[in-house]
Amino acid sequence: MELLGNLGTALIALLDWQVTLVMVVGVILGILGGAMPGISPSTAVALLVPFSYTMDARLALILLVAIYQAANYGGSITAVLINTPGTPAAAATCFDGYPLTLQGKAGKGLGTALLASCLGGTFGAIILIFFCVPLARAALKFSPAAYFGLAIFGLATVASLGMGNILKAVVAVLIGLLIKTIGLDPISGIYRFTFGSDLLYDGFALIPALMGLFAVSVVFEKFEKWTGLDIRLEKIDTKLPSFEEILKIKGCLLRSSIIGTIVGIFPGAGATIASFISYDVAKRTSKEPEKFGKGALEGVAASEAANSSSVGGALIPLLALGIPGSATDAVLIGAFILHDLVPGPLLFRDHPGIVYGIFASLIVANVLVYLIGMYGNRAFIKMVCVSDAVLYPLIMVVALIGTYSVNNSLFDMGSCIGFGILGWILKRYGYPPAPVVLGIVLGKLVEYSFRRGVIMGGYTVFYTDTLAFVVLLLAMLSLFYPLIRAGWSRLRVPVRSNEGPK
Repeated sequence: MELLGNLGTALIALLDWQVTLVMVVGVILGILGGAMPGISPSTAVALLVPFSYTMDARLALILLVAIYQAANYGGSITAVLINTPGTPAAAATCFDGYPLTLQGKAGKGLGTALLASCLGGTFGAIILIFFCVPLARAALKFSPAAYFGLAIFGLATVASLGMGNILKAVVAVLIGLLIKTIGLDPISGIYRFTFGSDLLYDGFALIPALMGLFAVSVVFEKFEKWTGLDIRLEKIDTKLPSFEEILKIKGCLLRSSIIGTIVGIFPGAGATIASFISYDVAKRTSKEPEKFGKGALEGVAASEAANSSSVGGALIPLLALGIPGSATDAVLIGAFILHDLVPGPLLFRDHPGIVYGIFASLIVANVLVYLIGMYGNRAFIKMVCVSDAVLYPLIMVVALIGTYSVNNSLFDMGSCIGFGILGWILKRYGYPPAPVVLGIVLGKLVEYSFRRGVIMGGYTVFYTDTLAFVVLLLAMLSLFYPLIRAGWSRLRVPVRSNEGPK
């Protein structure tokens, strides 16, 4: 009852015009930041931290949390419309969001992404409110071996990303893992595969890889097939998904929200891993898995519900124990310290108004995202109603500017073009580029957790640690299940008799 009373007080406090204005501004900035390729939620929040210094601590944190939540939806806008994920977590949204746009159903793609983001974000906020402390304590019990199992489980999603060819998907994910080995060894501190170049000391950043494999590769593909004719999508349906269509994916929305929240709780896992795992689970449990990759609303909903619900999950270890659950939470810790606050158990005792203000602002932020998104979708959709001669050069420019803006690095721009060429080559020979991104995202977690686990408990730790063993077993089953099912289906096909009718 005390919790509900404090939450009610915080919600009433949000009715103050200053708080409302701060939240509206935060949501708008978050959507715009998320929609700009290269500006991740952590970057969007970091850019606004210095401006929050002169603000009241409660207002400042409400502003930053609103930006954090809204940026996860913003990333889906360009993912759906131009196959360019605004944030790394929106990469999985491209798989079905962009095919919907090519079919003239951009409205359904954006509408599904918006609804899934808001429902997922609200679910994550509710879990944060009621289970903040106990769930954070449970997450801290994960050993390095268990984290390795979680990372392998994430890699096992390539079975769904292979679009029918698991072997090619495995090869693609291995390419991603090899790329991630370039740079500083996370355990020994030795530089690997840098060929003496200091530009490779930190390896290849995620944003250039993401922009190159998803956006620039599309431009190269289009250029290869260019006929000189001006082709444009003349008929773009702005109609939102119907109530019946939403009812069909209600189970997917709930399941993906749960997955996103759980994965978000684990420090270092993050929204990107949550969206890939959720997409994989959605495809496996769908009644129409053959539609995934071709414009399935379930695919868009799974990715967006998971990455938005991970916000509430990631805030659990931050607020309860002072441990950042994601890169954005690490930035938020800096904001807390800037305002002389220390996140952790004492924050609930000494500053309950701030804690419950954050809880309430998460819920209201999702409502504002929905309202602003509903009115903004029609404007967003107009960006694809231009000719190919304008659209694809624009995609190239946006991708390169977004890549450069992260570190102000010309090397990153060159890397982006290089990854674009790699993605173009992979697509020409039937290798999906998405598993490469997955390998890059999970590469460090796989290597670091594996080596720490071996150092602490030897190679036997992966089956003596019960949790690690169970997660690894699930990962293996997840990877080989499609192969087993395909083999079983062949065995059950009846053999036709050569004899004619009697």
